[in-house]
Amino acid sequence: MALVSGRWSLGRTRMLEFLGSLASEPGEKVLSVYLPPFLPAADIEGLISEIPAPPDILARLLELAGPSRTGAVILWSPVIRYLILPPFPVSEKLLAETLTTEPLVAALRRDYLFALVLVRLGAFAVGVCKGEKLLNSKVGTGLVHGRHRQGGSSAQRFARHRDKQIEVFLTRVCQHTRQQLEPHVKELDYIVFGGARNTLALLHKRCPFLGKLYKPALPHLLDIPAPRQAVLEASINRVWASTVIDWREY
Repeated sequence: MALVSGRWSLGRTRMLEFLGSLASEPGEKVLSVYLPPFLPAADIEGLISEIPAPPDILARLLELAGPSRTGAVILWSPVIRYLILPPFPVSEKLLAETLTTEPLVAALRRDYLFALVLVRLGAFAVGVCKGEKLLNSKVGTGLVHGRHRQGGSSAQRFARHRDKQIEVFLTRVCQHTRQQLEPHVKELDYIVFGGARNTLALLHKRCPFLGKLYKPALPHLLDIPAPRQAVLEASINRVWASTVIDWREY
């Protein structure tokens, strides 16, 4: 009997309901493995090797869990076969021979304080959230022309003008980021960046405030549209989403 995998995403409430619905059958041995992010490869391999699964699935578990910036939780038995990539980092390494969901449930119930900084050239959205509640935010736009497709001296002048527009825009984004985040800096747990990768890299270079903001960053949200208020609010739900991968008999 072959095992095939499926993947889905669950928000905070639905994930808690899912964990609450899990129950092992009497006498059934369930292995629970908690892998914090950035564990040494040997530690990850050692813990995953304890799982009673075929070699190809063990290799897949290692492939999925190893690079995760929030770590992973594996729950495994003859009928329960789940890999969970949580929204916030796993805090402690754990190997238990019982169905152990309490650490993950506790993390999902905690109202983390985190910042969202979403930027694409010409639009930005910055906010601070506690749990799923947006405490304060600023959304705005700025003029940045598209790239000049022709060559010659006019293109060079256009490129210099565009670079100046980008500089002005990112300076403005930095100012608003500081205004929104500074009152919460001491209590801030995490920061989440979203938008275009290249634009975010430029923002980090041109924003001294971010350079001094020593807060853990959660995985980037790179596939968002131009930031608007609705995009900012939808991103909160995405930050809280857990990825669940299961293996079923086929």
